[in-house]
Amino acid sequence: MNKFIFDVDGTLTPSRQEMPEDFRKWFVDFCDSNDVYLVTGSDYVKTLEQVGVEVCMSVKRIYNCSGSDVYEQGINVRTSDWQAPKELYDLMYGWLQASPFPARMGRHIEKRPGMINFSIVGRGATLGERKMYVDYDLKNRERESIAYEINSKFNDITATVGGETGVDIHPTGADKGQILKDFDSNDKIIFFGDKIEQGGNDYPLAKVNKKGINHHVTGWRDTWSKLNAYTNNGS
Repeated sequence: MNKFIFDVDGTLTPSRQEMPEDFRKWFVDFCDSNDVYLVTGSDYVKTLEQVGVEVCMSVKRIYNCSGSDVYEQGINVRTSDWQAPKELYDLMYGWLQASPFPARMGRHIEKRPGMINFSIVGRGATLGERKMYVDYDLKNRERESIAYEINSKFNDITATVGGETGVDIHPTGADKGQILKDFDSNDKIIFFGDKIEQGGNDYPLAKVNKKGINHHVTGWRDTWSKLNAYTNNGS
């Protein structure tokens, strides 16, 4: 049986923004006829803000914090109590001091169940300030360097590039790939994500989804276009 799993930020929504209303209405109808799940590095409050109540109530389950905080119909069904070590915080504070990027807009280290999201520019940045960092990071690959250093220094912690400005950090194995343990071996997983490339936070799920289909999308319009193929041919 087909099981559709979607990343949220950059896949169903513009980065850090709300799901477009026309796509939202279409997607709710799609959920009524299909088994749909969301998996995101964000927490439930942010997911609710981005996709809206109707979508959150229409999907079968939402795997927040890469699967470490799980919700069904708005009710939390399980959550992780992982605590990051002091050495990791020291490393992040060191990057905040050393990064050549000039802006620091607050909320740089966001603790979530089972993970941490780390951002040099900070989650308090405006869209314009985020774009400045995106352009800077494309040239300097700073987030890749941060993730590489964390992965090199800790045997039991993994860091991946997530979203446009952040680095997702979690216990090794507590990535998006962990959610497949909730699915039957006969299920055909059809996964949509914008960070499926190696080093991206969608990659761990795409990697273990060997019997399913992985769609590497460039944004919500691309997701919608690819989904139309499933509705049109009935597969």
